Amino acid sequence: MNEEIDFILDSTEESMSGSIAHLEKEFLNIRAGKASPAMLGGVFVDYYGSQTPLGQVSNINVPDARTITIQPFEKSMLQPIEKAIMVANIGFNPMNNGDVIIISVPPLTEERRRDLTKQAKAEAEDAKIGIRNARQEANKDIKKLEKEGTSEDICKTAEDEVQTLTNTYIRKIDEILAHKEAEIMKV
Repeated sequence: MNEEIDFILDSTEESMSGSIAHLEKEFLNIRAGKASPAMLGGVFVDYYGSQTPLGQVSNINVPDARTITIQPFEKSMLQPIEKAIMVANIGFNPMNNGDVIIISVPPLTEERRRDLTKQAKAEAEDAKIGIRNARQEANKDIKKLEKEGTSEDICKTAEDEVQTLTNTYIRKIDEILAHKEAEIMKV
């Protein structure tokens, strides 16, 4: 083909990969009943006047499937960390024993599992929209090249390649979603 078409295809694939990466990152925040340090990824602590991610002021460990322990680097941070977890409103009730903060991750109810599945489906749909937008942008760029004199055959082949990429990435999203749904629904 030609360099401009190759560039369009490369940037389209990069954009689609970005949608997948974003989806996987969002799925880390949807808890599936097992304790994970990622569950506290959105918690920011007031550390000497600036909002700092929890992981930068403490060690976060998962001793078992239902418990998260948070050991602050400074003992004076116990109360601010406890407060930050409450403010984050992620459904956890932290317990402070004077040395570490312990969070018991409650098992998910059937209703909560269905809600999380809906949330996962919504995130997957957003990722698919990102993929489709990348396809639309690529096809628009290809049409522009065709108007500027690139042969119709080359443009048609490029559009087919963009559609193939789109189908591949949509399938990937469906696979990732199916895996996440199974993880959420597993008791």
